[in-house]
Amino acid sequence: MIFLELLLMLLVILVAAEVFTNALEHLGEKLKISDGVTGSLFAAIGTALPETLVPILALMAGTSNVQTNEEIGVGAILGAPLMLSTLSISLLAFAVLSRRGTKGEFTPERTGFIRDLNFFIAAFAFSTLALFIPHTLLAMRAALGFTLVLIYFIYIMLTLRASSALVEDGHGTEADAPMLLCRAGLPNNIIVIIAQLVVGLALLVAGARGFIHGVEQAAHLLGISALLLSLLIIPIATELPEKVNSILWIRKQKDTLAFGNITGAMVFQGTLLPAIGIMLTPWEPRREVLAGVVITLLGAIWLRWMASKGNLKVWHVWINGAMYVTYLGVALA
Repeated sequence: MIFLELLLMLLVILVAAEVFTNALEHLGEKLKISDGVTGSLFAAIGTALPETLVPILALMAGTSNVQTNEEIGVGAILGAPLMLSTLSISLLAFAVLSRRGTKGEFTPERTGFIRDLNFFIAAFAFSTLALFIPHTLLAMRAALGFTLVLIYFIYIMLTLRASSALVEDGHGTEADAPMLLCRAGLPNNIIVIIAQLVVGLALLVAGARGFIHGVEQAAHLLGISALLLSLLIIPIATELPEKVNSILWIRKQKDTLAFGNITGAMVFQGTLLPAIGIMLTPWEPRREVLAGVVITLLGAIWLRWMASKGNLKVWHVWINGAMYVTYLGVALA
């Protein structure tokens, strides 16, 4: 029964992702904004809602066991960037392997891709530093939390500022299929687009929450701890919207949208959520946690290095997948 529920929720997520990405492309086209803004801001924030809710709900209204709440919160906060910078990125290679081959290239818009990674690496370095600051030093922790929020605000400003120039250079968002609601006879206007976005997003959140429920039940049957559940299993469920959206876009050769959806979510979840964790949890360098943040940073740095060399090949992102496998070996040892 549990596995049937997981399959049903996965189907809901797949349908919701198609509805959401279709509406998002039309919104970006209607607003005349770049693929970078559509992917890194709109898609990333929208599809990050399910995994954003998990640590907040765990910390604010979780179980009666405070330690369990904190473990779920910390694991969910750090597990999401880990998943995005390693496993999620590597899945894009499998999605295009038959068409591009191992030596084929990904071509996301370079300035936005590098900007996303620069902001993420800087923010996550602060989050890593905070692991070694005692939770009794409240002022210092609060200052780091505020810094992370400020970093994300600056990131939004720079991403929006770059949009108009990118549109002029041919990087504007273009929808390649009619609006799904328009096929039912509705007009293609901003109200209908927003309505379809809301429907798609609601289905994504509902599907992800249902998937999380099924995964939690399966994890309990397997005897997995709350921290490992949050670091390994919950992110797999909550990151499904980003993965599916990016795979749909990468198969349509919309590399900027595909990568922006993931790297934009990395920035969002590498700034605002760690700020919450730093201020509301002990945020300590336990073995699973420290290994996770180190591998997350290595994954982002590897992508940044390849991007700085001017080409990102299909096989390059398999290195990120190997990093995730490495983390599994460390966490489960």
